[in-house]
Amino acid sequence: MYEPTQLLLQLEQQAPVTAYCIYLFFGLSIGSFLNVVVHRLPIMLKQEWQSEARLLLDVQVPDKQESKRYNLVTPRSACPACGQPISAIHNIPLISYLLLKGRCASCQARIALRYPLLELVTGVATVTVISVLGPTMQGMLACLLTYSLIALSQIDFETKLLPDDITLPILWLGLIANMYDTFTDLQSAVIGAVLGYLALWTVYQGFRVITGKEGMGFGDFKLLALLGAWLGWQALTFIILMSSIIGTLVGVILILLGRDRNDAIPFGPYLAGAGWISLLWGDILLSGYLQVLNVS
Repeated sequence: MYEPTQLLLQLEQQAPVTAYCIYLFFGLSIGSFLNVVVHRLPIMLKQEWQSEARLLLDVQVPDKQESKRYNLVTPRSACPACGQPISAIHNIPLISYLLLKGRCASCQARIALRYPLLELVTGVATVTVISVLGPTMQGMLACLLTYSLIALSQIDFETKLLPDDITLPILWLGLIANMYDTFTDLQSAVIGAVLGYLALWTVYQGFRVITGKEGMGFGDFKLLALLGAWLGWQALTFIILMSSIIGTLVGVILILLGRDRNDAIPFGPYLAGAGWISLLWGDILLSGYLQVLNVS
């Protein structure tokens, strides 16, 4: 009996175009689900915080004000403009957006560009991960990490939140995966998780002492701990350096374009991007860097 990875490897050998089309469509479908996560999870967290606050303050809420059931499955996805539920035929990843020319089938309101872009990014990322790591258990776990980083990045970009509901389970999954030396050895993974958290926590505390302000959120500490758990402590320097350089450049560009310098810029997407690059090409980039140093 063939394992799924063996079947995919055989399909790649016999019909590579078909195999990669399957990977792409699978990634697009995951991207469609990530759109739901990005939109709904912050709302779910807000409702949970409000419920806990009412319980703590012993505030009674009238029945008519009780929130309806709301999670990643219920209610059905609907147009935010007219409230019409989206039918299955109009919910095909990317394809439906193109056929509908970016508008709601019922009211012709424009569909936010974020939805097809997130699907496309997830699809391309899936193909990239599998082309680098192969349709193996390592490749499948890397895809799962990729999907988590995409969701966290978009949520942080829109709300400046990095939900523990995603970060912590994926951190633990990285440690479990590395019990079998999937990406690094377990000792490096544990040290990476600890150092990842402490590195940004130390920067945060130092910045607060010097300026009296908070330079980043605790979610960033946990995200770097997550990346350390998956990739090991050896990858942290590269991730911090690359994310800091890119984040600084983007921040300067935004200020030059008129953004208020006091507006917080989410750091999570830069950490996630640097971590993803390190996942796929970290060893190659590090080897090239060391060669440059030796030449110098």
